[in-house]
Amino acid sequence: MVARYPVDVNDLSPARTDKFRRYRARKKAEGLREVRMWVPDLRNPDVRARLQREAEALAGAKSEQDALDWIEQVMADDPELYR
Repeated sequence: MVARYPVDVNDLSPARTDKFRRYRARKKAEGLREVRMWVPDLRNPDVRARLQREAEALAGAKSEQDALDWIEQVMADDPELYR
């Protein structure tokens, strides 16, 4: 069983912001850095349709095949790295 605690994401109290500041400092001291990424929301039908159109435009294009061939070559150089 997992305990779930309500979290107020809008809580900008000094106690909460200090907690996250300390957490980030610990992670940074461990040699890590925070990365935030925006990725396509595949639940959105408009996004899915756009991605489908883009994939169809790339299908069979020589430049796309060249890129795929290069990826295969890089992966073949050190197969253990990509397991």
